[in-house]
Amino acid sequence: MSLKRLILKCKSGDIISQSEIYHLFAGKLFAICLKYSKTQEEAEDNLQEAFITIFKKIDQFQFKGSFEGWMKRIVINTALQTYRQKNVLNLIEENYPEEVEVEINESDISLDFLLKIIQELPERYRMVFNLYVLDGYSHKDISKMLHIAEGTSKSNLSRARLILKEKVELSQQQKNAGLI
Repeated sequence: MSLKRLILKCKSGDIISQSEIYHLFAGKLFAICLKYSKTQEEAEDNLQEAFITIFKKIDQFQFKGSFEGWMKRIVINTALQTYRQKNVLNLIEENYPEEVEVEINESDISLDFLLKIIQELPERYRMVFNLYVLDGYSHKDISKMLHIAEGTSKSNLSRARLILKEKVELSQQQKNAGLI
């Protein structure tokens, strides 16, 4: 069955079509949830909440643009809403240092390690890092999404990069010393 037909059947409340949509996209959307969550359990909760929202609002999808992109926005907004409810994102304006570039020898660092250290970032830094670096939002967009100043977004990104750089360098030093 075509994706358009599945979506139309979902709009009419067909549970089997909802299940098919879930199975088609759950893996990709879960990966997004992991980026914005501290733990796997939190990511699972965010995914579940996002799919509830997707199926409640599926009538709003008008077949203009990508269905997957539409769902991705809902997933990100669900994760952001979780943090807003925790009051994690009530931040003050910070001065931000210059951009920190992280150089990674890809043969030395695994994707699992990178995901792990990103998940270990303080929540406010992780959110800004993911939105800016991984999802391509501008600081202006991030400031609106998180209800923070653009300068705070830039500061949080810089601090996140600095933390990641330190963890990558420490890991590489430990490997070179034979500790890992």
